[in-house]
Amino acid sequence: MKSLLQSLLFLCMLLAGPASAQRVAEDDAGFLRQAAHNGLAEVEASRLALQKAEDARVRAYARQMVEEHTRAHEALAQLAGERGVALPQAPDATQQAKLQALGALDGAAFDARYVEEMGVKAHEQTIALFQRGASNARDPQIKAFASGQLPVLQRHLDRARELRRN
Repeated sequence: MKSLLQSLLFLCMLLAGPASAQRVAEDDAGFLRQAAHNGLAEVEASRLALQKAEDARVRAYARQMVEEHTRAHEALAQLAGERGVALPQAPDATQQAKLQALGALDGAAFDARYVEEMGVKAHEQTIALFQRGASNARDPQIKAFASGQLPVLQRHLDRARELRRN
């Protein structure tokens, strides 16, 4: 009887996975992975903007995006790591194509496309993703992370819209 209990306990430990990693719902893991893709795309595009942007205001915006999205990605990576979720290391294929098209531009054309695609459209999509995460995540820390990032993302979007108008 004692060996049967030990065997069952061992089996339960194997099924539960490592003690340090929390189990996470697939929807929550999907949110974490998509948030990583989006953040990585934003950082990559903004680094490109630091090299290619003509307008000093666009370069300042890009610098802010690199700093703030890098910080957010570090927090996201820690959160994902604690839950045993492997994050992507690069933007997804669609984002890569947009980055490649952006990289082919120069001057004012680059500035306008960067602001529109990465400043406005990408932030609108990311805000929608984070709103879903804030509302639907099962893990309270993932929900709190998503909620906490929303004001920052909204500021980014507002600033991009302002750049687009001017």
